[in-house]
Amino acid sequence: MRTTVGIIGAGPAGLLLGRLLHRAGIESVVLESRDRAYVEQRQRAGILEQGTVDALRAAGAGERMDREGLRHDGIELRFDRRRHRVDFPALTGGRSVTVYAQTEVCKDLIALQLKEGGPLFFEAEALAVEGAESDRPRVPFRYQGREDVLECDYVVGCDGFWGVARRAFPAGVSRVFERSYPYAWLGILADVAPSHDELVYARHERGFALLSMRSPAVSRLYLQVPAGTDAEAWSEEAIWDELERRFETDDGWRLERGPLTQKSVTPMRSFVHEPMRHGRLFLAGDAAHIVPPTGAKGLNLAVGDVVTLARALAHEKETGSPDLLDAYSATCLRRIWQAERFSYDMTTLLHRPPDATAFDARLQLARLERIASSRAAETDLAEAYTGFPLG
Repeated sequence: MRTTVGIIGAGPAGLLLGRLLHRAGIESVVLESRDRAYVEQRQRAGILEQGTVDALRAAGAGERMDREGLRHDGIELRFDRRRHRVDFPALTGGRSVTVYAQTEVCKDLIALQLKEGGPLFFEAEALAVEGAESDRPRVPFRYQGREDVLECDYVVGCDGFWGVARRAFPAGVSRVFERSYPYAWLGILADVAPSHDELVYARHERGFALLSMRSPAVSRLYLQVPAGTDAEAWSEEAIWDELERRFETDDGWRLERGPLTQKSVTPMRSFVHEPMRHGRLFLAGDAAHIVPPTGAKGLNLAVGDVVTLARALAHEKETGSPDLLDAYSATCLRRIWQAERFSYDMTTLLHRPPDATAFDARLQLARLERIASSRAAETDLAEAYTGFPLG
């Protein structure tokens, strides 16, 4: 099998890249190891930055997002039993975010790819990336019980942290930067209307909590728990009781309860692989970087990567110049490190480390007070949350 761009992975990064390349007249083939149902049901991010929303619209994938997504013009910070709203449009010149689940983004992009895009193979396991330094890199893969080879001009690894693409980088080329956190998120989905119309980030002496949503009828909430926690160790009643404690305020606000439909534990880590290109092999999304979920950056960084890469591939096709492809890694890493910085800041601002001292607690409160009382500090948060420029 032969194509111009071989894409490993049909998450949001791989699917959007395939869509952007199709619209630029560049052939691609997408290989995904899982079946379609798994990809369309895999619960992940749900907050889309302004730039991600704009990119999906420009790719022709925004119709259902615009109809069903929930535009949010701010978030609420909750600390010391008080509430402070951060007004995004007022601080950023009109930018906002949209609540629209990654599952729905994937469904939209899969439908478009199957209707009018290049080949998309589910249950096609990429086995390796060979010849990345040559003019014809190859991706051996297994599909329907037999092995085949995808020959490409370029290969893009959108296959996540455990995928094969990053393993094709020679050890002497790779540089890894990472940090693990001593806590995790216990996340739940609940069939109950959200108790607030915007996201609530709560800093509490007992630990962090987040109130989010997937729709006007479905709530998504998170609790800080110790790393390694078993979700089944928490009963439904215990989860709601603890959420209630951490969201408590002095103004009578109430948390509405409902039946849980899902609960899981998400570990917290920061990870960056440099560079993001080796020869004709490029990394995008979780294959190259991971952020703790506090800043809502994971999906949005993946979109930034593939928008940058699609632009570079189109530029090379139109002009013959490899300049933008050569700059891909450096261009993406500037944005990635700003998102890593913001995600780390939000995480350490709101979570209680297991060895926290009284001094640490007062510093957190001082940082939150600064955001609540300084337009400059508040603007910095709003600009980062709504998204850094793509490319």
